[in-house]
Order: sequence, then structure tokens, then C-alpha cells
Amino acid sequence: MTPEDCTGNDNAAAPLVAGDRPWTNREGIEEYNIRWHWITQSSTSGFTAVLRVKNEAKSLPFVLPPILRSVEHVLLVDNNSTDGTPQLARKIAGEEGLEEKLEVLSYPFEVSRCGPEHLATYPDSVHSLAYFYNWSFSHVRTRYALKWDGDMVLSPEGEQILRDLAWQLEGIEGVVTSPRSPVYVESEQVAYLDTSPGVTEPWGWRNSPAYTISKAFDWELRLPNPGDPVIRLPNHTCFELKWLEADEFAHWSHTEFKETINARKRREWELFYSLHSGAEMPEGVVRIESPKDIHVVKYLRKLFTETLRNMSTKRTMRSTTSES
Repeated sequence: MTPEDCTGNDNAAAPLVAGDRPWTNREGIEEYNIRWHWITQSSTSGFTAVLRVKNEAKSLPFVLPPILRSVEHVLLVDNNSTDGTPQLARKIAGEEGLEEKLEVLSYPFEVSRCGPEHLATYPDSVHSLAYFYNWSFSHVRTRYALKWDGDMVLSPEGEQILRDLAWQLEGIEGVVTSPRSPVYVESEQVAYLDTSPGVTEPWGWRNSPAYTISKAFDWELRLPNPGDPVIRLPNHTCFELKWLEADEFAHWSHTEFKETINARKRREWELFYSLHSGAEMPEGVVRIESPKDIHVVKYLRKLFTETLRNMSTKRTMRSTTSES
């Protein structure tokens, strides 16, 4: 797809405006107009996790079971997968006995990649990342929406944290933020965990007109509103899978990540190619090797919290030693 040049358009980086009428797209495809299902009254309906996915069949066996166990509903929006992602999602939910929690939708349009391609796409186009996100989240029918990626794995402790949050947030209007630790998977037995403190991003918010997705320069954006209570989840809540044999940056239209605005993505890029080339292991990265009878991702779930705590203790000790 060649995105339209709208860098000079006054609305290029502006949020769409919520209202009673459906949000229409500039292509005039009525079936994919955005029809919100906001909950503005008191509700105990909990979380819907919204996964926007494309070719995540490799990650889903590790991602889906814990999130299905932890929230009221899981909405998986597939964007032209060619690896059987939607079918596998249904299969996994059935095997877990949780098929009633899963809803699978299709979004059949090519979505502009992050970076310049995203910037050059009108926010009300079906090809816009912001429009895709808003269309996906418009199907949420619970009190809270949870943005969840198709490569994010909840730790056992994270499962309990999400279950507890559902009732803790019943009476308030707030935003949930969470860090996530990248895990670079080399093989079924070997992976590398980046334990450096990461950026904390908004992942959960009220399903109401006050919370919609806007277009920013490089990607979509959902920031807390002024005065919102912010609930920050612990570092050990979840980790993010990156497969060293895959093209983990295919959803970007450039890879010239600047330290000032793309520091997290720049580190991911440098770590990915450092580990891929077999170079010396960077600081803050821990090699994880599992026994032969268990996949390294399942193995890491069991010791994720302990590993992060140990590394945090070591950093504190080094800092104390250097100061003295």
C-alpha cells in the first residue's frame, strides 16, 4: 500500500472526535465504520483484553492461556494473518475450556507501518493504525479495556494481579500502566531476557468516550487524561516475546530509531542484532536455558519474577558500591 500524503493536513496528528454517531472512514466502507459500545454507568463487568494480531501463531500458545484465565473477555482482531493465527486461537481457547471468553474478528485492510508510513496516512482511513485500534476497541463491552499484544506473556503473578484489578477498579475511572521486559528467543531451550528498566506505557483504561486512540507521529497514542488515577503494575507482570529467527521490525517503515524519542525501540533493535550475530551479551541481559523437556518460554514464566528481583538487587548493590 502507498499511503496518502497527508503530512500537511491539519488533522494528520489530531484525535478523532467521539459522538453519538458512528465514526466513518474516508474510504466509505460502512461495514468498518466505528460503532462504540461505551459503558458509562456503574458496572462490575471487568476487563476485555484486545489483541490486534498478524501472524502470531508462534507466540499464541504462550500468550493466550494466561490472559484467557485472567480477564472477563478476550477480543482477538486478526489483520490478514497467513499462518493460521485465528484458527489456532480458537483451538487454544477450546483446549483450555475457555472458548466462551474468546471472540475473533477480522480486519482485512493493510495497515500503515509505524514511522513515516503511518505519519503519511489520514487518521480516518481504514489503513490508519489509529483507526484500526479504535475499530478494534469499539467492540469492547466491559467496563475496562486492556490493550494486549499478541506476543505478551503474563507471569503467574501477573495473572493474579489482573484478576484482582478487575474488582479494585470498579468504582474509579483510571488508567493502568505496565512495563514489559523483552525476551529474545533463540531456540526451544535458549532465550535472553532484557532486565533493564523499561518504559511504562498505558495498557488499560475505562471503556468510555474519554478514552480513544489518537494519531501521533510514529504510532498510535493513548495517554492518561489530566487528573486520572494511574495504577502502575509491577515489573514482573509480563514479558514480550521476540523471535531471533523472525523479522521483528516488519511493522516499522524505518529502523533509524532516535535515542530521544525511540530509546526503547532503539535498544530492542541493537539487542536483537547483537544477539542474532552472536556478539558479546549486552549488559542487563540474562541468558535463560531450560531443561530439554520444557520450552524455554514456559520455563521462564516460572522464574521470571525471581530473575527480575535478583537483577534489581545486583543493580542496587553495584550502585551502592560505586557511591561509597
